[in-house]
Amino acid sequence: MATHLHYCQTEGGFDLSFGGQRLMRHTSDAPLAAIGVGAPDVIMVRGNFDLRDALLEVVDLRHATVEAMHDGLRVLLGEDAQSAPLLTLRIVECGDSLRLEIAATDARFNRLFLKVAALPDERVWGGGEQMSYLNMRGRRFPLWTSEPGVGRDKTTELTRAMDAQGMAGGDYWTTNYPQPTYLSSRRYALHVDTTAYTLFDFRADDHHGIEVWAGGCTLEVYAADSLAGLVSVLSDRFGRQPRLPDWAIAGAIIGLKDGANSFDRLDAIVAAGTVVTGLWCEDWVGIRQTSFGRRLFWDWSWNPTRYPQLDTRIAELAQRGIRVLGYVNPYLAVDGAMYGEAAAAGYLALRQDSDQPYLVDFGEFDCGVVDFTNPAASAWFADRVIGREMLDFGLSGWMADFGEYLPTDVRLHSGLDPMLAHNAWPVLWAEVNARAIASRGKRGEAVFFMRAGWSGVQAHCPLLWAGDQSVDFTRHDGIGTTICAALSAGLVGNAYSHSDIGGYTSLMGNVRSPELLMRWAELAVFTPVMRTHEGNRPDENLQIDSSPDILAHFARQTRLHAQLAPYTRYVCDQAEATGLPVQRPLFLAFESDCACRDIQDQYLFGPDVLVAPVLVEGARTRLLYLPPHDWVHLWTGQAYRGGWVEVDAPLGAAPAFFRADSSFAALFRSLHENGGLND
Repeated sequence: MATHLHYCQTEGGFDLSFGGQRLMRHTSDAPLAAIGVGAPDVIMVRGNFDLRDALLEVVDLRHATVEAMHDGLRVLLGEDAQSAPLLTLRIVECGDSLRLEIAATDARFNRLFLKVAALPDERVWGGGEQMSYLNMRGRRFPLWTSEPGVGRDKTTELTRAMDAQGMAGGDYWTTNYPQPTYLSSRRYALHVDTTAYTLFDFRADDHHGIEVWAGGCTLEVYAADSLAGLVSVLSDRFGRQPRLPDWAIAGAIIGLKDGANSFDRLDAIVAAGTVVTGLWCEDWVGIRQTSFGRRLFWDWSWNPTRYPQLDTRIAELAQRGIRVLGYVNPYLAVDGAMYGEAAAAGYLALRQDSDQPYLVDFGEFDCGVVDFTNPAASAWFADRVIGREMLDFGLSGWMADFGEYLPTDVRLHSGLDPMLAHNAWPVLWAEVNARAIASRGKRGEAVFFMRAGWSGVQAHCPLLWAGDQSVDFTRHDGIGTTICAALSAGLVGNAYSHSDIGGYTSLMGNVRSPELLMRWAELAVFTPVMRTHEGNRPDENLQIDSSPDILAHFARQTRLHAQLAPYTRYVCDQAEATGLPVQRPLFLAFESDCACRDIQDQYLFGPDVLVAPVLVEGARTRLLYLPPHDWVHLWTGQAYRGGWVEVDAPLGAAPAFFRADSSFAALFRSLHENGGLND
């Protein structure tokens, strides 16, 4: 396609186009940029942030001077023709991409406001891992890694109650993994290359607003012939996710945090016909009981009191084809042995007013922050903690939790401003985990999964998970948010995502129902990894082995997931080759079908399977959209041509369809012919 930069002078300004699309328009009445001086006010309570900005000055840059360069343009922007330029834009073509290097000429300016041209009917997607809205148009999205909050809907009683308890309610835009990247239905993508607090504002008809809490940044613009091609370009830019091992996609990973009793429960789960390839015991380090629920003891080594003979158990389970997984995060509890070791070596972030370690309140216990801007601290954690205590011990994977808690008033080894380090922290954390795996030659064999992220996490983290959903069907915090999370993250280079089956957060009497567990398991069949979690209050919530009916249902779903493994491997191989995600929005394959552009409660599982999970409590039918094609209902064998259809959706079968001409049609038909809904 024609991707070249095109500059056109207009009355009172200019237009910039790239890839055949207008990118920026500047006039003195509607300038494309402003700069300002701001003073941030940041409050953090256990990973929940309240960020406010006192804007002391804002200057609209109405006058522009454009100068030609051998590889692009230089634009000088000032308040008026008589004033010195206050902002420079160096615009450089780089093949099929465009770089706009933006910098204030006066260091006192630390706020940047930009406008990108838009059309009224344009859609935009991306933003990292967004939980509530796939199409971001019509809303503003602050981009700052944090706890997503509980409830995430300011109109609900739960969200308001959690806001009153440590600002923990969240909103539609709060997320563990934001990323300042969006894709446009006009077949271009824009990435803001910064770790500063960034805000996307998609509310105006004629422009998209970008706010950056810094005096400069680089915009990267990419164009392609298709939206799918654009996703591949972005995956090239941020790096392919490491390969998922076969064992991780071939059966279920069962999460149990019941100490030694976990092994007896696992045997009963397997005896019920469940296909199990992993046992995840996050409490391998011991537990700490808090008012929030059962928490872990954050000192990253085997607790033999909680798990006697775990080392031999790992070897025994390996003989049965079952891997053992654990848990780790980048913080050290002050009452653990590793805290003292790290503090003595100078590996912890410090207070600004002293040389004492900075302590973070994680809810009834305090922790030190391992300072990953210190190369020695990163190497120590990768080798001493993950390498020796986990990989050498025999663990094949783990949840690499947190990453979004870095306070903005710490003192770091590198001297980096923590306001800029905060969003970068999840990427540094991912690098530490990946480094440990590489040091033991386990890349493609061991797997870790993360919820926190920022631009660049893709190249290091092999698997995302959607965070701590509430144990319900609610619109902004329940089961359906896991689909939106996977689709949005997949568009910006994260091919593999999954979620806690049954959700995690149970508060104020909100507990799992049998139906929720069943519907979540049905959804998980069509994700690359199928994993359970007991939640924050396991004793108050139903588990997959709480009743024979629930367990039988779950066991069947694992068998379906295992039968699909050859297709899932094929889709993962596609992801490795092209960057296309395993879970895809419909519009990636049916770009010309406008009906697909706003659908976020259905998805394509690879190129050949369309899934429409049941996300409404009590529903036994499902209205869904089939793009024009020859489709076959996966469970009944009935043929469909396309359009809006309503199908039966009994417990046990998430509505799913496969392309009649798929090369895997025989595999898909065998799911129906070998048992279908009544297996």
